[in-house]
Amino acid sequence: MLRGFSLVELVIVIVIIGVLAAIAVPRLSRGATTASENALSANLAAMRSAIELFYAEHGQTYPSLLKFEDALTKYSNLAGTTFGDRDTATGVIYGPYLRAIPPLPVGANKGKTAAVAALGDDGAWVYDVTKGTVKANCAVGEVDSNNKKYSDY
Repeated sequence: MLRGFSLVELVIVIVIIGVLAAIAVPRLSRGATTASENALSANLAAMRSAIELFYAEHGQTYPSLLKFEDALTKYSNLAGTTFGDRDTATGVIYGPYLRAIPPLPVGANKGKTAAVAALGDDGAWVYDVTKGTVKANCAVGEVDSNNKKYSDY
């Protein structure tokens, strides 16, 4: 006589696996959402710190919108002119403040890195050159797991 699993035993094992999967899958997806929200907070904190350091080192002047990426990722002199290499002899001693502008980790503009002037423009970050503020370029309906707008982070 062959010894194996009966049909009832196999059905019970499949039901148990199904119940475990039903519990685990939603938790995994919530974990990915939370990770993206945490990445957004970390990216904003890093960029805000970089902007403030640029401001402090460049005579209380924020980087311009047109040169936002270069100002934060390259070396510069006191006037804010950017260069690829540091040169203490010519005063190119500031920066870089970031290795790269981080991509937006959430929303419809996810993956983009460009800074733009207004919410809704085609880019990742809304940058106000007069105040030195940066926020996520996400539509009003794009909210986190607590219903807080990403653009309010």
